[in-house]
Amino acid sequence: MATESAVGDYTDVILFLATAGVVVPIFRRFRLSPVLAFLGAGVVLGPFGLGALQGELPWLRYVTMKSSASMDQLAEFGVVFLLFAIGLELSWERLWTMRRFVFGLGALQVFICAAAIGSVAMMLGQDPVGAVVLGSALALSSTAIVLPLLAEQKRQLSRPGRATFSVLLMQDLAVAPILITIAFLGDYQGEAFSPQLLLAFAPAMLGLLGLVVLGRVVLRPMMRSVAKADSEELFVAASLLVVVGAGLMAAMSGLSMALGAFVAGLLLAETEYRKQIEKTVKPFQGLLLGLFFVSIGLGLDLSLVGERPALVAALLVALILLNCSIIFGLGRLFGLGSAAAVETALLLAGSGEFAFVILHSAAKEKLLDHQLVQTVLASSTLSMFCIPLLAAAGAAISRSARSMKKRS
Repeated sequence: MATESAVGDYTDVILFLATAGVVVPIFRRFRLSPVLAFLGAGVVLGPFGLGALQGELPWLRYVTMKSSASMDQLAEFGVVFLLFAIGLELSWERLWTMRRFVFGLGALQVFICAAAIGSVAMMLGQDPVGAVVLGSALALSSTAIVLPLLAEQKRQLSRPGRATFSVLLMQDLAVAPILITIAFLGDYQGEAFSPQLLLAFAPAMLGLLGLVVLGRVVLRPMMRSVAKADSEELFVAASLLVVVGAGLMAAMSGLSMALGAFVAGLLLAETEYRKQIEKTVKPFQGLLLGLFFVSIGLGLDLSLVGERPALVAALLVALILLNCSIIFGLGRLFGLGSAAAVETALLLAGSGEFAFVILHSAAKEKLLDHQLVQTVLASSTLSMFCIPLLAAAGAAISRSARSMKKRS
């Protein structure tokens, strides 16, 4: 017979599956994003929601979730599977055709938004290193939220959809250098610049090159061999091995796991097994992405929001307005129409999942104060809640612009 503690061990799993099986369909019926369902479930059922009332109402422990290291690690695979699926839908040729937006618009967005946010942080009294970290973290948008929203709206192939994806791809490419730089700054605080900083990026570049070369040599023969076995179970296992294995190889080189999975997806996009692999990993991608959003909601400290509501709200509004205005200007510079530039800016205005990784790394290296990190993360989490609403506003503006153009 299961003991009370044994039952408690499964509470988080049961509540997550209840959210996926009951709450998400209700949200879909009312045409609301399932992202909001998962985020909301994390906040309401988390340690800072109903979990904070367990002292007065002990029975709430059966209907609340606890954030844990194992759950956070599993949730990270949601982003990994998402980037793998994106890679499957692309090809090296298509990626090359998007190079102007990826390496032009995307690179300028990361640099200018980071510089602007860092400058504001310095004006508010933050030291230069901390300002660089804050700017780098808050310049990155949410791939895990924005791309599924574009897919739901069937806007991936629209002009703002392609521009948004290009910027998000460049942001994902920038994560590894940012994390490596943070680790370097933590090890060499107070020391002058030296060529060692440039050498610190070498393992990551070699790892990426090795991943591409090894993937071209190994992936197609491996999938061909598995397909010949005519076993659905083996094909599922091989597909999962490719995603997780590529991610771990990238992580060992200092790159993000998501970037490694994206490269593996790109390599497999050119094979005859693309559709079958895409169908195989889709259920895992959906569930793990949902778990990722729940973990984001679990981390929102409502007590901190209650203690400093004005500060958290001011940071939230400033972040969205600053990112939105810069991205709109860059979109117009790169030839987007006004409506398309507005939609792209609104999609990318909120903070992203990698802000959590970067800011936690900076706090661990003692580059930022812990209390400051928690306050910024509260605003970042709330900005992620705003993304579906911003996306809906952007889509409405685009529809209005198209209808006006037809009338004229």
